[in-house]
Amino acid sequence: MNLNKIISLLVLFGCLSCSNSSNDQTQNVEDDDQIPSLNLSDSSFFIEQVIDGTLVSREVLIEAPNNIDASTDYPIVIAFHGRNVLNDTWINKLNHLTSVGEFVGVYPQGYNKMWNSGGNENSNADDISFVDSIIVRLKNYKNLDHSKRYAIGTSNGSSFTNKLVIETSYFNAASTIVGQLPKQYSPTNQTKSTSIYQVNGAADTTCPIDGGPKLGYVFLEALESAQTWANAFQCDSYQLENIGDDKLYIFKNCKDGKEVRYLRIENGQHNLHWGAGANQLFSEIWEFLKRF
Repeated sequence: MNLNKIISLLVLFGCLSCSNSSNDQTQNVEDDDQIPSLNLSDSSFFIEQVIDGTLVSREVLIEAPNNIDASTDYPIVIAFHGRNVLNDTWINKLNHLTSVGEFVGVYPQGYNKMWNSGGNENSNADDISFVDSIIVRLKNYKNLDHSKRYAIGTSNGSSFTNKLVIETSYFNAASTIVGQLPKQYSPTNQTKSTSIYQVNGAADTTCPIDGGPKLGYVFLEALESAQTWANAFQCDSYQLENIGDDKLYIFKNCKDGKEVRYLRIENGQHNLHWGAGANQLFSEIWEFLKRF
């Protein structure tokens, strides 16, 4: 075979190789185009789950920024409501942060308006599996940063958030509001290191700050709860900051660069996350969460 023929064959094979490479790139673009874009605020999806032998369709709301920047991947905050509350209550609570693009809020609905967290909840739902399915579904959306995933829970949602942090590795940081750890389950040194911001009200009679039996749980005293997290994550002893009448306990230098905080609000009742001061509280919590 002469040299000219060899060169011609090499050029031909080279072109075929270029063509195949081009086709592969086109396929990848087409696959990417099949991923849905985030909708505007108050969009939702549903997860089907069998509970007590019945197929149930459970709603998950997505609250996105008012103006989505297609070049930005937003942090994710999954928020868990309290007992006998609907998931849409989160819209007003977190809208001052989601609307300006701080994060995308994801608000699942508890079965029978509650989370199956080990207390006396009227629910046999496998809520850990439910959250598994939510996270799988969220991976179908553009503009979400799964390396920056956080959880917030209030009351019964706090109990479930505690359980999620102990049993899964989904979150970089979490905040539990008016609901400390129960004796039924607690983190160990095998639990994935997670930054925790625990908030309790000293005047709370629903989930007493001094702990004890309530709602089917036996709660730890609130500071003991924060100390339990800190011990599991090998944190330093706490530093105490006085904020007016309130007290902030900060456990620093935890394993994997994490931190545990416990805010004791002296006049706070079980509804401290409602009302005029709620926006400021959630803003402070977000400033903590987004560091991790």
